[in-house]
Amino acid sequence: MSSLSERPAKGVVGVPVPHESAALHVTGAALYTDDLVHRTKDVLHAHPVQAATARGRIVALRTGPALAVPGVVRVLTAADVPGVNDAGMKHDEPLFPDEVMFHGHAVAWVLAETLEAARLGAAAVEVELDERPSLITLREAIEAGSFHGARPVMESGDVEAGFAESAHVFTGELQFSDQEHFYLETHAALAYVDEAEQMFVQSSTQHPSETQEIVAHVLGLHSHEVTVQCLRMGGGFGGKEMQPHGFAAIAALGARLTGRPVRVRLNRTQDLTMSGKRHGFHAAWRIGFDADGRIRALDATLTADGGWSLDLSEPVVARALCHIDNTYWIPNARVTGRVARTNKVSNTAFRGFGGPQGMLVIEDIMGRCAPLLGLDPMDLRERNFYRKGQSTPYGQPVVHPERITAVWRQVQENAGTAGRRREIAAFNAAHPHTKRALAVTALKFGISFNLTAFNQGGALVLVYKDGSVLINHGGTEMGQGLHTKMLQVAATTLGIALHKVRLAPTRTDKVPNTSATAASAGTDLNGAAVKDACEQLRERLLRVAATRLGVSASDVRIVEGVARALGGGDELAWDDLVRTAYLQRVQLSAAGFYRTEGLHWDAVSFRGSPFKYFAHGAAATEVEVDGFTGAYRIRRVDIVHDVGDSLSPMIDIGQVEGGFVQGAGWLTLEDLRWDHGDGPHRGRLLTQAASTYKLPSFSEMPEEFHVTLLENASEEGAVYGSKAVGEPPVMLAFSVREALRQAAAAFGPDGAAVELASPATPEAVYWAIEAARRGGAVRDGRRPAGAVEDGPVEDGAVGGGAAGGAHLAGAAAQAGAHAPAGA
Repeated sequence: MSSLSERPAKGVVGVPVPHESAALHVTGAALYTDDLVHRTKDVLHAHPVQAATARGRIVALRTGPALAVPGVVRVLTAADVPGVNDAGMKHDEPLFPDEVMFHGHAVAWVLAETLEAARLGAAAVEVELDERPSLITLREAIEAGSFHGARPVMESGDVEAGFAESAHVFTGELQFSDQEHFYLETHAALAYVDEAEQMFVQSSTQHPSETQEIVAHVLGLHSHEVTVQCLRMGGGFGGKEMQPHGFAAIAALGARLTGRPVRVRLNRTQDLTMSGKRHGFHAAWRIGFDADGRIRALDATLTADGGWSLDLSEPVVARALCHIDNTYWIPNARVTGRVARTNKVSNTAFRGFGGPQGMLVIEDIMGRCAPLLGLDPMDLRERNFYRKGQSTPYGQPVVHPERITAVWRQVQENAGTAGRRREIAAFNAAHPHTKRALAVTALKFGISFNLTAFNQGGALVLVYKDGSVLINHGGTEMGQGLHTKMLQVAATTLGIALHKVRLAPTRTDKVPNTSATAASAGTDLNGAAVKDACEQLRERLLRVAATRLGVSASDVRIVEGVARALGGGDELAWDDLVRTAYLQRVQLSAAGFYRTEGLHWDAVSFRGSPFKYFAHGAAATEVEVDGFTGAYRIRRVDIVHDVGDSLSPMIDIGQVEGGFVQGAGWLTLEDLRWDHGDGPHRGRLLTQAASTYKLPSFSEMPEEFHVTLLENASEEGAVYGSKAVGEPPVMLAFSVREALRQAAAAFGPDGAAVELASPATPEAVYWAIEAARRGGAVRDGRRPAGAVEDGPVEDGAVGGGAAGGAHLAGAAAQAGAHAPAGA
């Protein structure tokens, strides 16, 4: 085992401890960015001037009426930018646009003494627009050929030969919804200029270094003239990886021009209408199975709704392609990705970063095709699992395929699936208007950034004369428990108690050039960097202790705050050891660094090994569905998840539970709606609050919820043998959707193939039930869209409109285009 993975005796990693800020969270004492406003003097408040059209060139922008409003100090426009008028890393996101690109686009910002004065001032600004045609739905963009960015193609094997040798070939389409992050803390920034003309920005950001970079180039400064700090975030989920930069730049620009601190804090409606979502996707696919139900070939085109600018859409699509295989070996594959450009907010990172979208496609295929193949869905899934020696379609070997089988079998054992499925069959036979179903799905999720350069982390660890320790690292805390794990890693590496270590807020002047806290890599990168810094300090202190104890440094261990020689003898307490080191002029600070080894990726050929390892998990979900309304409840969920050798079990279990519920919300509840009519409000987000956008609540929680971490699963080459846990649990929720599909199918004849919309709202489930009652072969009295020609190898279509055609007319305009696979 490598030194990075090996655990010392009596360390505090692996011990279940509460979140380091838990008490502050529940008492309301935790400070967030906007809380600092009340500790800052003479703050100005910023309010956006939002355009109420989906697209139009700005003909005139009259700010005079705003300046006449009492309390208004200044109106920020493009003319005020001393540097580059752009807030994106792709240079396609003007901070102050000359063309409105989505309904709610901010064209100017008003600064005032109070937020109310700023609001009134923003309402007084006169914006004259030359309106232009807009594209709101993914279908409109595809039909118009509106795309931007790269169009990667992932190929392996011989696709046409794979179809030729297939006994069964099916085609179909799927369109599924985007998802709002709905973090509790909306976007916020507070900026001020210090006496040395340095810009200091407090920002709710997952990527302080990039926020620093954007602020610097907007202001025409160098990075060393800008410091960005993130205290903590009240949730991020990827929505604060790229999108905080513009809001921080507005605050910084206002502070630079007025000489006063400037606050930007979006209210909920502004956050919903101005910030990006999880990418919705359309998929057109063709798949071939042999006579035994094993996949022989897949040809698919995935189209993401990128919104008005690229943001992170290209890597999101790349990761979707890399995860369309999920846990299944596909020997012959051709998958094309593309980004549609629409006149909506710029969609961005969201927990899973394209992985859930890619995996949803293959899981939907398996759920739809299983009855057509005459196979139980669980059987079809298991017989296609990766085996030893097999590689992904992009060429990365699946090193531990036995973990897929391990979590799959353990979750069935824990859930008692065999006996419960018999009970469910008996229940369904006795209840014609209520049906139950139990589905099991598994996941394989790659950990690391697809862009190799991002796979690095840094840390600065300080030991003070009294023996206390302060950690700085490049990761940010958004409630996920990263800081808690870093404290445990530092204490374990140094051999001291947890209470001796404190963690400082993330700042760009302490650890530079950091990567975003994203891709589930926060612990891997920053934990290894913290460990590296602590190991440097420990080695120095061991030499000091060896001199005092009269032994070789290699024979000294620091355990539970005491330095001892192997075999016994004298001891030296940690505090005394540190004081002695100081008196001997030994350096008591260290900068740590880590770069993930073994990664390589060619984005052009779409080949390589972009991931350090794969995380695995499996979930068994039982649901009950009402045949009259489509309403349902989740009766029980069992999960077995692979987090390696857990650094902090309490944190990890919480992440698994939260990820599952968030995934279930995306797949079953959260239904973003836009006005796509031709009226004056075209492009307006209709679901602008929690009253119209349904989030998971206690009533949607499983009545029984059991989470088990896979044992004996230490990961070689990762910090203390642990694995990432942030994103993978989201995809455990596929089991909910598949259980709903099976429950809907139970209302029809045996073997009916049921299509199910995503999100599978009660309305969508109702229409799936109605289709099942008609035998599943037709929809609304018509042959399903996407029907394939009859032939010796192509024996049927798995129908295909938007999301399986299960939405009512209100959602039909969000329908996906019928683009052929490979288009």
